[in-house]
Amino acid sequence: MGEKRILCIGLVCLDIINVVDRYPEEDTDTRCLSQRWQRGGNASNSCTVLSLLGAPCAFMGSLAPGYIAENLPDVTADDFKKVDLTQYKWIHWEGRNADEQIKMIQRVEDYNKSCPEDQRITISVEIEKEREELYQLFQYGEVVFVSKDVARHFGFTSSAEALTGLYPRVKKGAYLVCAWAEHGADALGPDGRVLHSPSFPPEKIVDTLGAGDTFNASVIYALSKGQTMEEAITFGCRIAGKKCGVQGYDGIIS
Repeated sequence: MGEKRILCIGLVCLDIINVVDRYPEEDTDTRCLSQRWQRGGNASNSCTVLSLLGAPCAFMGSLAPGYIAENLPDVTADDFKKVDLTQYKWIHWEGRNADEQIKMIQRVEDYNKSCPEDQRITISVEIEKEREELYQLFQYGEVVFVSKDVARHFGFTSSAEALTGLYPRVKKGAYLVCAWAEHGADALGPDGRVLHSPSFPPEKIVDTLGAGDTFNASVIYALSKGQTMEEAITFGCRIAGKKCGVQGYDGIIS
């Protein structure tokens, strides 16, 4: 059957990027220098990066028949029942419809109880948006990614401070990970040590859209290959730094 895959569940969307010579002021017209359309969405972007890294991966989400669509539904627990769990070694959820996602995660937890340890699926979740419903996801997953925006929402001013403050929300034995742009990233696990990686900025910042998704995917990839968490967040920061130096994702792996 070959190597088992990494499944990312969440959003795919169309990003329309307008390039201007300076950030527009409110209520002003600004001439657009160029425009490009590209596939986006956290889970979709992470799958792109995993694929570029060479990981067998899959995406689960709602797809539109064309460029334009309205109100695409999120994946439900009933949809997830159709997934053959034996194909996957890691499943990552982009926090969206948390009540349904918890039911999906519980299905994986039940599956893991019936498997030998080396056949169990690793569960990770991302809490990016400042929405109360999503905060219940902290207590699910062996790896929990929390965004800088959510950390700031809780009043924290650094990734290390956020991890220490938010770690009681995760389940026993889990890792909590937080990236903080140019300040790098930190992770906190059950041993109580805060692990840190510096950032690795490119010579010139070209495109930061999707840098967080790149970091998450690279951390997942490294951990799935048996690296330590400290090695994984350092790898994540390196690849995210490369991504910031190129347009889109072409050329981040070299």
